[in-house]
Amino acid sequence: MNNLRNRVMLIGRLGKEPEVRTLENNKKVVRMSLATDDGYIDKEGQKVKSTEWHNLVVWGNGLCDICEKYLTKGKEIAVEGKITYHNWDDKDGKTHYDTEINVSNLLFIGAKGN
Repeated sequence: MNNLRNRVMLIGRLGKEPEVRTLENNKKVVRMSLATDDGYIDKEGQKVKSTEWHNLVVWGNGLCDICEKYLTKGKEIAVEGKITYHNWDDKDGKTHYDTEINVSNLLFIGAKGN
């Protein structure tokens, strides 16, 4: 059961082109933004749509190479990973917060040409 303690699964569309960086020892990291849409009908019968944005981080050259080669803005994907939180203080002492999904599995969704 431990593998279920911090597990996130999302399906959405990439909001921009993946940002690929090569670090020391040729280790790669990819950063992407994923939009997930949701909606409901309000009491007036109007459809209300909302979009949530998620910061994705991919580590490891194999999965990073796949992201670099095949993923583009607008591509629909499913991801699985774990959620992490970071905070830091800037030079003015203001605290900033960041939430990321560290992707461990990725699946292409949608039409083959999409």
